[in-house]
Amino acid sequence: MRRPLPALLRSPARAAALLAAAALTLTACSSGPGGDATSADTKAQGNRYGDCTVSGKRGELKLKTVTPGALTVAGDLPSAGWWNGNTVADIKSGFEYCLAAEIAHRAGLDTLTIRNVSFDAMVAGKAQGYDLALAEVSITDARRKVVDFSTPYFDSDIGVLAKPGSVTSANIRGLRLGVKQATSGAAFVKDELKPEKPVSVFPGDPEMLAALQSGRIDAALTDTAILLGQAAKSKGAFSVVGQYATGESYGAILPKNGPDTAALDGLLATLKRDGTLDRLSREHLAKAFGGDPATIPVWSL
Repeated sequence: MRRPLPALLRSPARAAALLAAAALTLTACSSGPGGDATSADTKAQGNRYGDCTVSGKRGELKLKTVTPGALTVAGDLPSAGWWNGNTVADIKSGFEYCLAAEIAHRAGLDTLTIRNVSFDAMVAGKAQGYDLALAEVSITDARRKVVDFSTPYFDSDIGVLAKPGSVTSANIRGLRLGVKQATSGAAFVKDELKPEKPVSVFPGDPEMLAALQSGRIDAALTDTAILLGQAAKSKGAFSVVGQYATGESYGAILPKNGPDTAALDGLLATLKRDGTLDRLSREHLAKAFGGDPATIPVWSL
């Protein structure tokens, strides 16, 4: 079952950015197991983690974490609007970062440990030593074979990032396209869009965007929500010119048959019901998106 879009994505009028402020330094740690490049810890001070404002009852959620007193969260970092910063140690805000902070707070955990893990390692179930992963990961049946997913916390379709006016639904199949390795966008381009030219596959968003900026590809395809943030950062050089409605939803990844999936599902239902997910959208995605995904033209195959 797909959850409805957060209020920000249904109404541009509700897209006011209301960033909370609370300074806290992240201390970088050494590389850890499971393919992560770096990690960082945030300590709660006055019920705040980084720049996040948390709510709800502290300690209401019971989790069996890999490190006592800490929530360890994996992500493919950074990601505009979701994990804001240039390095792991810089990240103090973003939808998924503050969602992790909310989970840590409601679980009564004082430390939030962030690990940078490659996307393909996460979806392949190869990453170890974490409690959950928040990385704009679309829930698919194939991925469910190796990892567990929470219920959805966000909906997203496949967008097309390109120079304004350069790519249309009519000419896209004949252009040089780029995708991110192991993503649902990559599978969509290969299996559904079926372009005429070989598709360039990149290990991460930075490499794909660098190829677009240098002219090695004509368009980058991945989740609309991610591309809107990149378009805003380009200051008009690129825009999300279209999107394909795929009915995708993001869920948290948890280790297969782990102990915390049911508890996290219950919390996400609470966060939807009490308006926390809508608040995170308003506070962290409005500025990064620079627009409402609902206004992006939907293309047909």
